[in-house]
Amino acid sequence: MEIANVVENVAFNLIKQAVIYLPEDVKQALKKAYAEETSAAGKTQLKAILDNIELAEKYKAPICQDTGTIIFYANAGADVKHLDKIENALINATRKATKEVPLRPNAVDPFTQKNSGDNTGRFIPYINWDIVPGDTLELTVMTKGGGSENVCTTGMLVPGEGINGLKKFVIEAVIKAGSQPCPPTILGVAMGGGSDIAIKLAKKALLKPLNEPNPNPEIAKLEKELYEAANMTGIGPMGLGGKTTVLGVHVEYAFRHPASFPAAVAFNCWAARRATARIHADGTVEYVTHKGRV
Repeated sequence: MEIANVVENVAFNLIKQAVIYLPEDVKQALKKAYAEETSAAGKTQLKAILDNIELAEKYKAPICQDTGTIIFYANAGADVKHLDKIENALINATRKATKEVPLRPNAVDPFTQKNSGDNTGRFIPYINWDIVPGDTLELTVMTKGGGSENVCTTGMLVPGEGINGLKKFVIEAVIKAGSQPCPPTILGVAMGGGSDIAIKLAKKALLKPLNEPNPNPEIAKLEKELYEAANMTGIGPMGLGGKTTVLGVHVEYAFRHPASFPAAVAFNCWAARRATARIHADGTVEYVTHKGRV
């Protein structure tokens, strides 16, 4: 079987998995939030979310009516052949998923305001490429809803304020976002590089599992501080008050120019939809995040 056919089939399965089944780490975080929530309104919202997750799995229907903008992350082994065919395969998979899952058409031409009807268009689905050693192609899809995307933000901080300036920037972003991103959210935070690099790293940080602590103790400490501070805002589930405003915080960084301090915060709603698979050189496929969900 040609790689294009394999990639199209795998990408279709990934999109279907992502929009119907939340990753286990996100489900467990929501269950923990429900068990620990003391606000009656917050607990009611978390119960509705958990019921929603159960119903989506039972009826194999998308977990949210906003099935998002389709974003792929492709970690391509340097020895993988026919990489030039992968983009078209991902586009075809998106069209197929739109029709068969189904997905809500969410790709609109900003000039004509016309919806393409199949979730494809100029640079959509968007593909983030990384070339890595080996002959394996790892694909991850993230279906990014509009509500959480609308509150993503970048900023140029004062270099002298350092990490304290970053903390202030993040918490102000959470407060400003309020209920718009459908909390409890997951935050991807990044600093350094340039403005474009920071938001790209922040969004990619959203792919990290909630149950895997950062191996860097200094970053892990910062993530915990931001997590605790964000939850102290009291915004709570769906903005109705409570202990849980965020489920987790992931921090990434790049080295920066001495004169600038770019920062970014990417939000993901509670329906943090992502799915990953690896395609090996012999054509075998390993579904990483959703085993048994094909």
